[in-house]
Amino acid sequence: MRLRFCLMLSLVMPLLAQTSSDRPFLRKQGTAAQLIVNGSPFLVLGGELHNSSSSSLAYMEPVWQRMIDLNLNTVLAGLSWELVEPQEGRFDFELVDGLIQGARRNNLHLVLLWFGSWKNGMSSYVPLWVKKDFNRFPRVQIKNGEKTEVLSTLAEANWKADAAAFASLMRHLREVDDQEHTVVMMQVENESGVLGDSRDRGPLSEKAFSASVPPLLMDYLEKNRNELVPEIRKRWEAAGLKSSGTWEEVFGAGAETDEMFMAWNYARYIDRVAAAGKSEYGIPMYVNTWLAGPGRTLGSFPSGGSLPYDMDIWLAGAPHIDFLSPDIYSADFSFWCTRYADRGNPLFIPETNGQGNGPRNLLYAFGEHDAIGTSPFAVDSIPNPKESDLARTYSIVAQLAPIILRNQGRREMAGFVVDKEKPTITKELGGYELEISLDSIFGTTSDYGSGIVIHAGPDEFLGAGSGFRVRFKPKTPGPGRAGIGQVDEGTFRGGEWIPGRRLNGDENDQGGYWRFDRQIPRIERCVVYRWE
Repeated sequence: MRLRFCLMLSLVMPLLAQTSSDRPFLRKQGTAAQLIVNGSPFLVLGGELHNSSSSSLAYMEPVWQRMIDLNLNTVLAGLSWELVEPQEGRFDFELVDGLIQGARRNNLHLVLLWFGSWKNGMSSYVPLWVKKDFNRFPRVQIKNGEKTEVLSTLAEANWKADAAAFASLMRHLREVDDQEHTVVMMQVENESGVLGDSRDRGPLSEKAFSASVPPLLMDYLEKNRNELVPEIRKRWEAAGLKSSGTWEEVFGAGAETDEMFMAWNYARYIDRVAAAGKSEYGIPMYVNTWLAGPGRTLGSFPSGGSLPYDMDIWLAGAPHIDFLSPDIYSADFSFWCTRYADRGNPLFIPETNGQGNGPRNLLYAFGEHDAIGTSPFAVDSIPNPKESDLARTYSIVAQLAPIILRNQGRREMAGFVVDKEKPTITKELGGYELEISLDSIFGTTSDYGSGIVIHAGPDEFLGAGSGFRVRFKPKTPGPGRAGIGQVDEGTFRGGEWIPGRRLNGDENDQGGYWRFDRQIPRIERCVVYRWE
């Protein structure tokens, strides 16, 4: 499938019209979307706190310094409905104000995570007055008539109560932050979807499942039938491409149809919450996703979440959500990035591993998919934050950020991951084919390599990362062989390149490869030349 950025803009980027405002918004550059903060493109070098860390301002006091030590510029902090509205209609924003003030004191931005109706598919963060009233606020029922404590998407009272609280929060943010823009985005709910079954089987859900597929969804499918994600198109075609009918008549019977039904209802519910919030303060809003792992069945992960194979359901059902985001903890990091970068969906990774190979993967997201930003989870518990791999990676990205932002959407960058299963890949950049492979020297080969390469000018490239090497092959008319003229390691200070060592000996295999140390990620500048 080819990207359809204009489609995404019309459906899920209503904020793009706000270019006259200094509020954070999304803007197109080439094929990419950029987050604009205070009038300039902004790259989120984020980190998400443990779920409960931000519920106490006292607990947060030493945490702010740890965030600085990790070289973050943005903190993702949970904010629960129960603490914002402990009694119905009575709101408490002391915690919100304290988090904003703490971020400002430490020159950090915030992305607030609205733990409203759902957190990890459960309703554990709703206020007690909601938890106790099962009649007013209906819950999900699953197979065999089993009742749960999870709020149903099909109950109007549920979304109206959540939307009212979220709107009050966003109104308060407008009042206290519309000038400084400390809060740059909002996450609406968290990893929504039904657990324990493929769909909700309560009375309201059964009635909706037996009714016709909503015209809003059918109209979207008809208008975009040639660009639908393959999973949706395949089910629709297999059932005869009907223009109306019940969910099983249009998409066939089975768990996949159950999941599509739930995706629609979660999308519509969350869209109503987001719309209420945007009516008060229109900054970018997204949803995050608990991903489906290999061999896992529906219900072992949330059914109806914003997974890429249900992307069109969410695009049709949640136009007030600006993009869908993956929480990537699995080894197939590049696979999920690629799926979520489909259909012009801006890539933002709100959760991933902050240790091991996790930090190394972030360069891939920025270089290959023009990511708006990244955010490893549980960053407040990373040991020795100043010396961590995440701090080193973010130091590099921060130095390169102006160059990355300038090149987003212009096909002048490449990101990559190489490992023992896929030790060599090729990219085309700046008139050359780049053969990128695991670094090897003196008979030993690295296990994992990742990085970013940016075409910086004629025959000139910037690279960053670790554990890989690059060989160049000309792809334009002229001499058919490429040599490495010079390699310098270095840093950027205030946007100026400060060269360090010249690496033209063993460090570049006597001119054979542009090489990156397998242990410590670094920035290097490479100049190539052509010869016969």
